[in-house]
Amino acid sequence: MFELRVMCPEALVEILSESLDALDALSVSVEDADAQTDAEQALFGEPGMPAPKEGWQRSRVIALFSNEDLATEAERLLKAQDFFEGCHVLGRSAVADQDWVRLTQSQFAPVDITPEFWIVPTWHEPPMGARYVIRLDPGLAFGTGTHPTTRMCLRWIASHPVNCRVLDYGCGSGILAIGAAKFGSTDVVAVDIDVAAVQSAELNAQANAVHLAVGLPERAEGLFGVVFANILATPLKVLAPLLCAHVAPGGQLILAGILERQTQELMDAYAPYCTLQVSDSQEGWVLMTARIE
Repeated sequence: MFELRVMCPEALVEILSESLDALDALSVSVEDADAQTDAEQALFGEPGMPAPKEGWQRSRVIALFSNEDLATEAERLLKAQDFFEGCHVLGRSAVADQDWVRLTQSQFAPVDITPEFWIVPTWHEPPMGARYVIRLDPGLAFGTGTHPTTRMCLRWIASHPVNCRVLDYGCGSGILAIGAAKFGSTDVVAVDIDVAAVQSAELNAQANAVHLAVGLPERAEGLFGVVFANILATPLKVLAPLLCAHVAPGGQLILAGILERQTQELMDAYAPYCTLQVSDSQEGWVLMTARIE
């Protein structure tokens, strides 16, 4: 395989990427050309949301082609385009053959939630001492156990009794619902607006030998002893009355996907229904909980 590397300004990242895709690039990636320098720019995004920008002020666009002829022809055709005046080719070179499956798998090691509770990809053996194990491979749906919001929710599950009816609202991969089932809940409902997430949660539940009632949001009916919602701050604020209405008297509401700077606005949004408090924090994210009276 061969890669073609092009420098371009932020305004041309999208059209250059689309052009490379049309020229049969196997993949196109964008990097900050000023990374690891004083001019580096941080672009912060949130799970499930579009990137805040297409690229950086000085972006390095890397396209991978199956052979040198395609990479050479792509370079020739790009240079003939009017928009390419703002870009320049950094180079073209062969890419060493690799076992891409093995390389991808090596990036996902088992994740410890507690010393006894682990998230383990199927190509790894559970660590010694792991009493609770969720088997989960990276997929299209959010929730592999590596993100701080997911880990905080799972830590909460590991340290609190969940032998009650549980709702995972916005379940993604189903990891929180599966965790609740592993820790004793026999009545777990997992819902998401994304059909792909629903399918992913169903498959992951089967792989972990637990039963979940999985579906679209309308499947969330009645009251629950624990309600999880690991989404993002904006939808959490909109969903405040709905989520609180699903918590049984004396039950717990567990919210994640919240940045530390968003804590007060979540407290204000939920004030008419309950009193939220910060129960955990990690890497700039917080876990907020409330008991519904």
